[in-house]
Amino acid sequence: MAVTLDYRGALAALTALEGRGMRLGLERIDALLDVVDNPHRGLRGVLVAGTNGKGSVCALLESMARAGGLRTVMLTKPHLLSWCERIALDGQPIAEQHFADLIAQVLAAANVMPATYGSPTVFEVVTAAGILAARDAQGDLLISEVGLGGRLDSTNVLDLGVAVVTGIAVDHAAELGHEIAGIAAEKAAIIKAGNDVVTAADGVALEVIRAAAARAGASSFTAVGTDLPWRGVELGRAGITVDIPDPPLHLASPLIGGFQRGNLAVAAHTARVLTRRGTNIPDEAVIEGAAAVRWPGRMQWIEGSPPLLIDGCHNTEAVSSMVAAAIPLCRGLRTVAVFGAMADKELDE
Repeated sequence: MAVTLDYRGALAALTALEGRGMRLGLERIDALLDVVDNPHRGLRGVLVAGTNGKGSVCALLESMARAGGLRTVMLTKPHLLSWCERIALDGQPIAEQHFADLIAQVLAAANVMPATYGSPTVFEVVTAAGILAARDAQGDLLISEVGLGGRLDSTNVLDLGVAVVTGIAVDHAAELGHEIAGIAAEKAAIIKAGNDVVTAADGVALEVIRAAAARAGASSFTAVGTDLPWRGVELGRAGITVDIPDPPLHLASPLIGGFQRGNLAVAAHTARVLTRRGTNIPDEAVIEGAAAVRWPGRMQWIEGSPPLLIDGCHNTEAVSSMVAAAIPLCRGLRTVAVFGAMADKELDE
């Protein structure tokens, strides 16, 4: 049965699904994609998991790829202002009617799914819509951010060739637990046979991810900061710089905060991995893309009276990193902090 929606209708349909909550697992997304001829098969790019930094790595890598002349599709979450931000074509959110058409196509497919699977969740519907957009766009590179965890996240139907796992910390403890090793194992489950793997993890998390990559039959494995050292400088509101070796590469980015240095190093090395795989992003494009990246809502300074510093940090590690970066930015200013978080976070910490 065909479904026709405008943008407001698409948002209303997603709102209606929200009441059904979050259900982890790949059974429904597999069944949903099967109805629309499995558009995820054959897509190539990068799947990015991790506790913090996923979106920044995606934004940096997408900017680098576009600077190299590649046509890109980027799937991220959550959005700041519009659901269309979750599906970006060549660096721009898709048009509202395009988004609505994709949601309508997915909901029509959901109507003919076997009833045993139940209704797909909001996240599964939007993930399927993004995958359809990627197939239709026939771009050079798909960059997809994982949602919660990895093993049971609906994006894990994707085998894009390159798997990135940023740092590991405690978040979504109700679903992933409080143990770093267990969290790392859940996120490392995005690694498939033949993947090239890049991670920023260290300590026990790195050990878990490295072992998971070996079991999966990964083609290569690089721990950025361990196997591949880097040096970086925090420049306050002027952003950051990073130097990585082999061959030497000096990068500057407007992203604010010392924590972004590691994300930049990961994105730059991932670009080189993609080049080795045949998706060419020359170092000149890596430099240009790092300088051109824009990622609103992440340590973003907004001039005004008073100026605003806004960030989306939502777990203990991220808040700690944000505060460390904010203190020098706010030095000499009488500062008021406004903070909000959902009840499932480690609020006392």
